[in-house]
Amino acid sequence: MSLSFRLCRHDEPDFETCLAIRIEVFVQEQKIPLEEELDAYDAEALHILALCNGEPAGTARLLLKENGRTLKIGRVAVRRALRGQGIGAALMRHAETTQKAARYELEAQIRAQPFYETLGYQAAGPEYDDAGIPHRRMTKRAA
Repeated sequence: MSLSFRLCRHDEPDFETCLAIRIEVFVQEQKIPLEEELDAYDAEALHILALCNGEPAGTARLLLKENGRTLKIGRVAVRRALRGQGIGAALMRHAETTQKAARYELEAQIRAQPFYETLGYQAAGPEYDDAGIPHRRMTKRAA
């Protein structure tokens, strides 16, 4: 398996592919309404497209906060047929090295919390509902 990554902004062609993966995973699989999946942050974010053997495999969205001290990683999605092969972990590691920050944070679906814990993230705060799915904020200090 050959993994590669491309970075893009919302006005570049690769963003459409990132968006297609998000719609496949979040809207079609998880039944999140499209109007909740899309938001104004897409325009200011940096997006990562993960490619497996040259084919679109996953995506993540990066937002710098607190004057660049915190990187919020969100909209992490891997296509169903490619899950369980380490693509999500590689995508997260790539996100952390693409935009250096003192701290990383994300809003994990509770079912994905153990995955993020294996990457060094810790729960920060109570569970909450987002689009009908239980979530918890998680953070990690940069090495």
